Amino acid sequence: MSQGLTIGDLAARTGLAVSAIRFYETHGIVAPLRNAGGHRRYARSDIRRLSFVMASQELGFSLGEIATHLSHLPPDRAPSRDDWTRIAIGFRADIARRIEALQLLSHKLDGCIGCGCLSLDRCALYNPADGAAAYGPGPRYLMGDSQIADG
Repeated sequence: MSQGLTIGDLAARTGLAVSAIRFYETHGIVAPLRNAGGHRRYARSDIRRLSFVMASQELGFSLGEIATHLSHLPPDRAPSRDDWTRIAIGFRADIARRIEALQLLSHKLDGCIGCGCLSLDRCALYNPADGAAAYGPGPRYLMGDSQIADG
C-alpha cells in the first residue's frame, strides 16, 4: 500500500460516514496504517471488507458475527480470492441456518409457535396446557423443539 486511501476516500467509495469507518476500526474490521504525518491510510481491499459488513448487517448479522468471519482474513496483505472463498464457506453455513429459521417462521407464524400465550384456538391442539413450557422459555416450536403430542 504505497499511498493508500484516506478515510475520506474510503467514505466516498463505500458511502459510509467517516465516523462509521472509525467505529469499524475500533472493532477490528479495518486496520489502517499511518503515514509519516500520522494520517490513516486504508488499503483498497478495505472497500470490500466494509461492503461485506454493510451487506451482512443489512441481512441481520451482528457486528460480532461479521468480525469473527473477517478475522480469518490475512491482516498483513490484501485478501486473495482463496481467502474470501474460505470465509464464504462458513458464512454460507450461517446464511443457510438463517434461511431455514426464516422458512420455519414463515410457515408457523400464523399457527401455534409454542410461546405459551394460548391465544389462538389452534394452540389448544398443538400446545395444550402450555406443554411447550417444559422445553424452556420462548417460542419453543420456532426454536426447533418438536410439538408435544400429549398434553
